[in-house]
Amino acid sequence: MPLQGRRILLIIAGGIAAYKSLDLIRRLRERGAAVRVVMTAAAQRFVTPLAAASLSGDQVYTDLFSLTEESEMGHLRLAAEADLVVVAPATADLLAKMAAGLADDLASTILLAADKPILIAPAMNTRMWLHAATIANLALLERRGVERIGPNAGPLAEHESGPGRMAEPLEIVAAVEQCLGGGALSGRRAIVTSGPTHEPLDPVRYIANRSSGKQGHAIAAALARLGAETVLVSGPTSEPDPPGVRVLHVETAREMLAACEKALPADIAVCAAAVADWRAEAAPQKLKKKNGPPPTLKLVENPDILATLSKPGNRRPRLVVGFAAETEKLIEHAQAKRAKKGCDWIIANDVSAPAGTFGGDANTVHVIDEAGVEDWPPLSKREVAARLATRIARFLAQKAAE
Repeated sequence: MPLQGRRILLIIAGGIAAYKSLDLIRRLRERGAAVRVVMTAAAQRFVTPLAAASLSGDQVYTDLFSLTEESEMGHLRLAAEADLVVVAPATADLLAKMAAGLADDLASTILLAADKPILIAPAMNTRMWLHAATIANLALLERRGVERIGPNAGPLAEHESGPGRMAEPLEIVAAVEQCLGGGALSGRRAIVTSGPTHEPLDPVRYIANRSSGKQGHAIAAALARLGAETVLVSGPTSEPDPPGVRVLHVETAREMLAACEKALPADIAVCAAAVADWRAEAAPQKLKKKNGPPPTLKLVENPDILATLSKPGNRRPRLVVGFAAETEKLIEHAQAKRAKKGCDWIIANDVSAPAGTFGGDANTVHVIDEAGVEDWPPLSKREVAARLATRIARFLAQKAAE
């Protein structure tokens, strides 16, 4: 069974689509999952806790202030003991609470405390779905790594039709299986670098680049979803820490290399960070502007993290993947980089201004390995990450079978 032994925490919010959640419990259990259910007060007006308890075979949790449960920090335990948190239906109200970080009932408190992947299945009236507030809330949640399935278009409870129908139970089950990844990388350890590095010039200024960290963070999250024990070494970025990932925050290239080496051994290394090639000897005090020529900066080369991790030896990861951020001669330069660094794969992407890759949500990549070049279509960075994680899992499975 594809979900055998996996633990799902299902949060049912208050909407007419809650009736589908009862079937979802049954479908998840058919596939071997253990399902715990949390219901909001509004959800209990549509379906009963007794029905959910009968189908899940477990207690249904409804009250944040249950003395029996909260004496053991129940809301934290519920989040900690789940492999995945599913919100179905995810109402506009609950999405707004999630986006704002509110925690005024058991469901919203669990969602704020959860350090596990979260999958939402929105369901609401079309006008609510298309409202600017809902659109903004969803965009924020997506940036935080929340996964989404649906909604579908079709007839709604208000005798209207349009987008807003909750995805069907089997569609949600498929999304659950994709989020959990079937453990394709279970037992594997991965290191991912992400974001820029900041190389200080003085206590105020630094050398940096435009990397947002979105792609690297998405890759770390995707590897974790496939079951890998994932360490993310992140330079300064505004991206939130991905759920289920151990994050090491660094500033400089030398700190990033040290963190990567400390995280070894690993099966996988994905170097997605845009590491500064050079650094300067930082002045102990702020450099002041004076009459005459500006100060001369003496640059020295930073350590090469990708080349270091690619060196042959018993601590070299089985698969080392680098990124080539280029503004011209994309494939030619990426192929040369792969040969020079000694890594297994290079992910080439165009970061020139028209491409909008740096800071954007989309990417067009080309995977270069010993077999040649594999061109991928334009995808969101999350889709690139999921596709790359699947390719990594397939490669390691093939090598294990040889």
